[in-house]
Amino acid sequence: MDYRELKKSTKKDLFPLPFIDKVLYGLVENKFSFLDGFSSYNQIQISSEDQDKTTFTCPWHTFSYSVLPSRLCDAPTTFQMVALNIFVELVHDPVEIYMDDLTPYGCDFLEALISQPLVLKEEMKKKRKKRQR
Repeated sequence: MDYRELKKSTKKDLFPLPFIDKVLYGLVENKFSFLDGFSSYNQIQISSEDQDKTTFTCPWHTFSYSVLPSRLCDAPTTFQMVALNIFVELVHDPVEIYMDDLTPYGCDFLEALISQPLVLKEEMKKKRKKRQR
């Protein structure tokens, strides 16, 4: 799929991505692990009036995305904004977020390991709230 024309006409999101060196600097003295959130892009819904803009055809049918495809120009900033909103209470202690990577950390391996369930628990709590609405 070629989204060049869609990218040209898309109003760019001005939400700033953090500098990777600033994110990594916060991890220097700590033990950490990475949780890849790539599939989380598929959790962000596209508004129904904008879904037709992502339409593509294949030999069998015409399709359009109902969730955010990772290749759109604003996908990284949109995901960063959503992730920061979900993990607002955990950012900078005990997790760093950069685009689709969540990095739980701690001063030793055990503390870093304990941080992972906190991250996953926070995400599940937000999903439950969303379903109840």
